[in-house]
Amino acid sequence: MLADEASPYLQQHAGNPVHWRGWSPKSLAEAKRLDRPILLSIGYAACHWCHVMAHESFENPDIAGVMNRLFVNIKVDREERPDIDQVFMAALTAMGEQGGWPLTMFLTPDGKPFWGGTYFPPQPRYGRPGFVQVMEAVNKAWNEKRDSLVDSANGLTSHVGARLSGTGSRGQLTGDTLITLADGIHGMIDLQNGGLKGAPKFPNAPFMQALWLAWLRTGSIQYRDAVTISLEKMLSGGIYDHIGGGLSRYSTDALWLVPHFEKMLYDNAQLLRFCNWAYAETGNQLFRVRIEETVDWILRELRVEDGAFASSLDADSDGEEGLFYCWDKDEIEEALGADARQFFDLFTLAEPAGWEGKPVICQTDAQRIKSIADAETAARLKAQLLSVREKRVRPGRDGKILTDWNGLAIAALAECGRALRKPEWISAAIAAFDQIARSAIDNRLPHSALGSKKLFPALSSDYAAMTNAAIALFEATADRIYIDHAQNFVTQLDLRHGDEQGNGYYLTASDSKDVPIRIRGDVDEAIPSATSQVIEALVKLATVTGEIALQEKAWTVAEHAAGRAERQTYGQVGILNACELAMEPRKLILVDQAANPSLVPVANRNPDPRRVDIPVPVGTENRLAKLPGGTAPPTDTAAAFLCTGQICLPAIKDTGELETALRVKAVPTI
Repeated sequence: MLADEASPYLQQHAGNPVHWRGWSPKSLAEAKRLDRPILLSIGYAACHWCHVMAHESFENPDIAGVMNRLFVNIKVDREERPDIDQVFMAALTAMGEQGGWPLTMFLTPDGKPFWGGTYFPPQPRYGRPGFVQVMEAVNKAWNEKRDSLVDSANGLTSHVGARLSGTGSRGQLTGDTLITLADGIHGMIDLQNGGLKGAPKFPNAPFMQALWLAWLRTGSIQYRDAVTISLEKMLSGGIYDHIGGGLSRYSTDALWLVPHFEKMLYDNAQLLRFCNWAYAETGNQLFRVRIEETVDWILRELRVEDGAFASSLDADSDGEEGLFYCWDKDEIEEALGADARQFFDLFTLAEPAGWEGKPVICQTDAQRIKSIADAETAARLKAQLLSVREKRVRPGRDGKILTDWNGLAIAALAECGRALRKPEWISAAIAAFDQIARSAIDNRLPHSALGSKKLFPALSSDYAAMTNAAIALFEATADRIYIDHAQNFVTQLDLRHGDEQGNGYYLTASDSKDVPIRIRGDVDEAIPSATSQVIEALVKLATVTGEIALQEKAWTVAEHAAGRAERQTYGQVGILNACELAMEPRKLILVDQAANPSLVPVANRNPDPRRVDIPVPVGTENRLAKLPGGTAPPTDTAAAFLCTGQICLPAIKDTGELETALRVKAVPTI
């Protein structure tokens, strides 16, 4: 029943002896008709423990027989259906359990959760009960205590609905809120090893962005250094693929050393932006090199079809986690010959306690510095090893094209292409954008696509991410067509996702009929929440167009989202980051020569996530860029107009003066 699905993850399970159904109204109706509880399993294609549970349990005919006898079994790809995943992950958390994937939930026949967990081994071990033992206990409880379980499921569903779908009152948007948030995050940072204290270690993009925005607002270097140290450490550790480029999803230890080897498009898109900001601020060549290596990896290994990007690479190959990426000393020496000595001077093969695979390539601080100083040698050695590695059995690739993740990647490629003068990256971003824009039917985007198979309707995060991508491409190309696209995407947001009061948006479209709860999408995951991306999109589009009604809309949505975020700040950092953009929207109108610009390159090499750049070729009619009050700047000569809110600096014509204006920080407070 899964063979025709658009998700490679679901297709992986099509041959299981389990009678899997996809999540659909038909599957839910079947559970009601049979009056049988639902066993819901949620995972994704690159998930190592999902593969483990599949091999141990879902491929086992005896265990599958128990599943088929007792439950209606439904399989969900969390990347295709984050709206489903977030509901049941919140339910598991509300039960006092730690979340993760695979997510294993037991539901009433009408789809309400009453018990769950994550990975279960086939027999009791790791301190966990065996899966068959779990299923039999759930079945016994269902048969003997059904009324009690139904009451619990109703109460849990109401709790999750109030948490994820609530309205709430307006919040107060002030700069102090951001600084208080950043101070709290800074207190969690491991200032020696980077990232949050302890293990496992995730890049945690929303936290990193909060610190960076606090640095831009205050000029306090503690916030900047927390980000740059974290980047330096993760880009030296085993979590970074030193041979092929790109970041793994997280490290299992506190030193960024042993990764969980799956590689996700969204992690690397966000990494590109952080490295771009850090390189512009510090001039540290490490960040430039890692940008180039990671873009090369994305274009080499994730680009599919007409230019859009696949979702992820698996952690496993040949049934072993990390096998594709790890090397022992003999393999290095065989591949490099006499050059192996140079390699071991620049890189380390680490075998940390508890790691059972081959050694992991990483760098000490001294090796990182040395390899950047001798970048040519390092690049040559990496290229030799990459050529050898390409002959290995490759990890599986989840080739589905997710619209929101592609939006993140398109924006990152456009921004980095501007900053590092790589027009080919901007061209790659354009190709990906065009493919996704063409996939729309009746102006509605799909959330996911694999070949001719497309999953409609899109989520609010899809329209928001593509709006932000469109504006990034407008900044890079000055082509007004991208603003037209952005306006169309926001129109769809309003039509299909807006709430009745006009105060915010829902993650799912109004005609999505199979969601147990229509949630807001406020909670951050590895990427900022849908709500935060929507606020950013509204603010940026309003900044470009100068539309007063859209500016007011962005402010209203931000206020109400901030009010909801007050109850669970650290889970909704993305919202407060987006509110920072709403409080002080910045625009830079760049009237410049199209063929030989002088001011645009200055703006390109000084990126600022709070700012929207509006390029206007000298001598052209300007129908878009407006100063506060609605007046259009003259276009007869090159000049830059930098505005924060309703206040603009005098026209800047000197490149040095523009450089200074763009690099000004607030007076340090510590």
